Amino acid sequence: MTATGPTSTAPGVVDVVALGESMVTFLPSRPGRLADVPSFDRAIGGAESNVACVLAAAGHSTRWAGRVGADGFGDHLVEAIGGYGVDVSLVRRDPDRPTGVYFRTAGDRATDAHEVAYYRAGSAASAMSVDTMDLDALRSGRVLHVSGITPALSADCLGLMRELTARRPGRARGPLVSFDVNHRPGLWRNAADAPEVLLELARGADIVFVGEDEAWDLGGPEAVRAALPEPGVLVVKQGATAATAFHGDDATTVPALTVDVVAAVGAGDAFAAGFLSATLRGLPVRERLRHGHLMAAAALTVPGDLATPPARGHADRLAALDDAAWGRLRLGPGWTQAGERAEEEAPTP
Repeated sequence: MTATGPTSTAPGVVDVVALGESMVTFLPSRPGRLADVPSFDRAIGGAESNVACVLAAAGHSTRWAGRVGADGFGDHLVEAIGGYGVDVSLVRRDPDRPTGVYFRTAGDRATDAHEVAYYRAGSAASAMSVDTMDLDALRSGRVLHVSGITPALSADCLGLMRELTARRPGRARGPLVSFDVNHRPGLWRNAADAPEVLLELARGADIVFVGEDEAWDLGGPEAVRAALPEPGVLVVKQGATAATAFHGDDATTVPALTVDVVAAVGAGDAFAAGFLSATLRGLPVRERLRHGHLMAAAALTVPGDLATPPARGHADRLAALDDAAWGRLRLGPGWTQAGERAEEEAPTP
């Protein structure tokens, strides 16, 4: 497929449509500086497609929408993401622009304890716009999930994000708009503009995820809520400590879990997926936050961005623990598989 513009797909309704750039990721074969690593293993990376993959693995119907090059890396992304059970029919192939790639060392992506080399300038995804994407198809989910990475890619991408998050008469009949702030200062041509643009887009969303110091450095969850009263649900992540969800006039805080961390990558995307999964199932806000923490714990206990989520029954039982038992939980590598085996071995009632 080499189409560069939207087509009339008239897709059926799914739980979640996730829009954003995905890239081929090259992970080092051993620790060290990029200059010293002799070889790399290929993987996939993309905040929004990560959410779609985790939700699909958790039993939800999802679509990933984006643009990739008409190249081998684009082939790999479409095949790999589709392999998770994600519908990739909204992905467009660009014959003139390449698929983005990046190389990274091990370490925490949220700190300076790592190196990342991006090769995404002029990528196919940077050509996403109101004119090149099918807006009706993007709104074909119960939830439309986007992030603050997309508006940093180009002026056209920013225009698309403004269109999708604009509050207008009749928006209530469309999907819930889920927005993960995902502030990456290095992506913005003018980093000083990013906080205000991200605040504008967040104000148009129905569900917003943000780290308490991620974009606006306001000093705590309550201050973030005061600056961002519009979303029906605002989730402020407080690092490894807790997460607070503001919903209407109420606020609910759930402590984070104790986790034996293997790699601190992909946890934010997994948290969003867990929270959205519980939202789609109509669970109370406390359980939504707990499912977010559990999905994040699954990501934190594997080397890459994507992890096998816990079986739904296992996650539901953990999310239903009393506060004392929740506080005693400690999760390490393999915990999701151990829970799945326990599910399979449990006697049938």
